[in-house]
Amino acid sequence: MSGRADISPAERTDLAWTRTGLGLVSVSGLVCARALKSGAPALLAVGGVALVVGLVVLTVLAPLRRRMLRSTADDVAAPWVMAAATVAVVLVTVAAGVAVMTLPIR
Repeated sequence: MSGRADISPAERTDLAWTRTGLGLVSVSGLVCARALKSGAPALLAVGGVALVVGLVVLTVLAPLRRRMLRSTADDVAAPWVMAAATVAVVLVTVAAGVAVMTLPIR
């Protein structure tokens, strides 16, 4: 690499929110695939809810945070938005943990 990337803190935050949403959608997709393979409708429902949560992060929370960062001069953290993303990540993590720990590998 020839030099340091010139990315502002707001842009890094924007990219982090997008990565979080994509990660949530990816993991919930894996949980749904595991549920379909194992024939576990309850886990499929959990994976579906996790997918919806990930999509909410991508389509609602990430753009909202982007607008908040662009409308203010400083990079002040929004506690309720970060709490919502944390809850989403925890829900998907629990769903993935349940998928790994409860279903047998076939």
